[in-house]
Amino acid sequence: MSYIYLDNITATKPHREVVDIITEYLTDKYALAISQFSHSMGIESKDGYDNARHIIANSIGAKDENIVFTSGSTESNNLAIKGFARANKKKGNHLITTAVADRSVMNSMKTLQREGFEITILPVDTNGRIDLNKLADTIKDSTTLFSFELANHEVGTIENYEEIIRLCKEKNIAVHMDASLGYLHIPIDMKTLPVDLVTLTAKRIHGPIGVGALYIRDGIKIEKIMDGGFNEMNLRAGSEPVALAVGFAKAVELFDRDKDVIYTGKLKEKLLQLLKEKIAEISVNGDPDKAMNNVLNVTFHKVEGESTALYFDMEKIEVITGSACFSQSLEPSYVLMAMYNDHERAHGSITFSFSRYNTEDEIVKTADTAKQIVDKLMEISPLK
Repeated sequence: MSYIYLDNITATKPHREVVDIITEYLTDKYALAISQFSHSMGIESKDGYDNARHIIANSIGAKDENIVFTSGSTESNNLAIKGFARANKKKGNHLITTAVADRSVMNSMKTLQREGFEITILPVDTNGRIDLNKLADTIKDSTTLFSFELANHEVGTIENYEEIIRLCKEKNIAVHMDASLGYLHIPIDMKTLPVDLVTLTAKRIHGPIGVGALYIRDGIKIEKIMDGGFNEMNLRAGSEPVALAVGFAKAVELFDRDKDVIYTGKLKEKLLQLLKEKIAEISVNGDPDKAMNNVLNVTFHKVEGESTALYFDMEKIEVITGSACFSQSLEPSYVLMAMYNDHERAHGSITFSFSRYNTEDEIVKTADTAKQIVDKLMEISPLK
């Protein structure tokens, strides 16, 4: 079955070379990664695992020992926020995040709130960004951490991350940056960017699902959140995900700015142009200028996002809606509600996201299909 896959913000197609090297480690080098008092396959597996850590560390200008492998961005965010808060509770119990943070951040904060921590959630403007003055005013003596996204997971807006980090350092609080969207697309260098914790993931750069990493700057105290052995610098228990880590590293090596950033940006521009030509009532959500090249979030007004996404699926075009109705709930997208406080806009949103494997012909077909779907839904819409 042939799909037009435009849900690359959720997960990307793994490169063939990524699949091949994962297969190699699953079939020929499957021993646990143990270097001391081990056998040859275990040592070979450990060498591959260590090399993967080095490649990922080097991609952000970090040292190998600053990288902890995890099962993905959700675990990285949990480890960063819960691990830091609990390890540094004596310094203060106040943490800050934004109203458009990923659910793994939001729910980690809620868990800490039940444990007695004080949580502040900053509002955002219509581009999805925080006000630096409001952040400065919110920081107090008991504040220990601010957590934010490098690029928003729904609309693709790139946050003013350098200014945020500079402010937090001036206020002497730690910074966690969720870079699970934006990693490699937006170059970051830990030698010049004084951020303390950074979440990374493989699934959005044509790597495997199920593996990510957390960068932890030297001197930052983290308490492990999962009991077991002493793996990953005694921060993550459990057997090392060698095959997935090696696949992650291969995806990093294969990242190509021309194919993964510039080309996808052209696809985004093409689709937006065609949608505006074909559909009258449409709004672009997020910052139209400073946003991810491979993410386009729009609202088709007077129609529901979940219905639109289902009709696209029937045409074998894979997109997503931020509306939680897609998950059998009646809640609109909390990201768009935070940005616009407009139920109709939040319920009618669709995210199109692109990769190097998409084609211009697919974009043209998607735009034509969008018009057909919106026209059909408008005929039965109670809002028209």
